[in-house]
Parts: sequence; structure tokens; C-alpha cells
Amino acid sequence: MKNVKEKNNALLLVLTPVIILLLCVGILIVALIKPYNKMSVYLNLAFMDEFKTNPGDETNGLVIVDGNIKTDYSGETQTEGELIIPSFGEQYAVLQSSGFELSVPVYWGSTSELLERGACQATYSKLAGAAGNTVISAHEDTFFADLDVLKEGDTVTLYTNYGEFVYTVSSLISFNKNDNRYVNPTNDECLTLYTCKKDILGSSDERIGVICKLTEKKFYVMTEEGTEN
Repeated sequence: MKNVKEKNNALLLVLTPVIILLLCVGILIVALIKPYNKMSVYLNLAFMDEFKTNPGDETNGLVIVDGNIKTDYSGETQTEGELIIPSFGEQYAVLQSSGFELSVPVYWGSTSELLERGACQATYSKLAGAAGNTVISAHEDTFFADLDVLKEGDTVTLYTNYGEFVYTVSSLISFNKNDNRYVNPTNDECLTLYTCKKDILGSSDERIGVICKLTEKKFYVMTEEGTEN
């Protein structure tokens, strides 16, 4: 009996540090999940821009231009006008919503640097006011943290340097990051806003957002010199 107890004690002494080690490794893995996923957001699964800049690209040395976009224009407007195409990295709009307190700059193109500054519009999508799908995304823990508050009937306005465009939320969407159906080109004049679904362990493969229909457009009337009236 004494020999059996001695063997059990010896086995316990051997297994105890192994169990403690496994527990520590498990805790460390869980602790590293969130930072790893956050890095993945910045480096990869961000936001489906075909012209995203990566190390070694010809677009390295990104030039970011902060625009002076008016949200209180009171001059003459018209229902049709000329679109002004921005440069990659240029702020070309301000996005505001009636559904929650939101006023965020929108940049043309999507990179980790631009996502730190505001929302980003995919360069394959249509400019505000044009026929087609305008696709804009931002991080779920910064500029689009309250995107899930939007509901059908809320309005979203895009102010640009050539006009302002009001969209009404028509549907709420949820999709996997590999599902492009909501960000693909369309024939309708619509605005798609989306972000990652919140996850306590880090970035999720699921996306949430809204589709909005263009309900009002006002192009600013320009003078011959190209300035607004």
C-alpha cells in the first residue's frame, strides 16, 4: 500500500507542472487572439478595395489629403451636375446620419492609414450622386461603432465638394466577408455602408450594414472659374 501511495504522489508531482503549463499556454493563446485579429483587420480583411496599398506597391508613399467639405452650403443647386473624381487618399465627402450622432470624413480608397482617419469608399464603387452602388466602410470600434443603430427610414447624407446627396435606409444587411453580393456594382442609385460585426474575441468574418436608396440630390452650381456660387 505504501508503494502505491508513493507512485501516486510521484505521478502527481510529474502531472502538476504539465497541467499548469497547458493552462498557461491556453490563457496566452486566448490573450493573443484579439491583437492578432486587430492586425488582420488592418492588413487584410479590411474592406475589399481592389486598389488597396500594400508593401512594394507602386502606390507606396500614400499622399493623404484632408478636404474642406462644406455641410452648410446655402448657394444655388440643381438636380443634375458634374461629378468631381477625387485622387486616391483624398477626402471627398463627409457622411452624416439622422439615425445617430455621426459626422465622419470619407476618403477615396481603402488603406490602414485612411481607416484610421475616417470611413473609406471602395474605388471600384460609384461616386455619390452617380447611378450605381456607392460602397463605404469603416472600423466597427471607431467611426462605425454605432452603425447597427440605423434602422429603415433613417437618412444618411453625403456632402461632397460638388453636391449633397440624401439616402434613406431601405434594408439592414448581414453577410460573410467573402460574400460580395452587397458590394458589387448595381444599376440602382444606392449607398451601402458596412463594418465588421462586433466580436469580443476580435475581428469577425461577418459584416453588418445597411443599404440606402438615393432620395434627394443637389449638385452645386459652379461658376465659370469652377467655384461654387
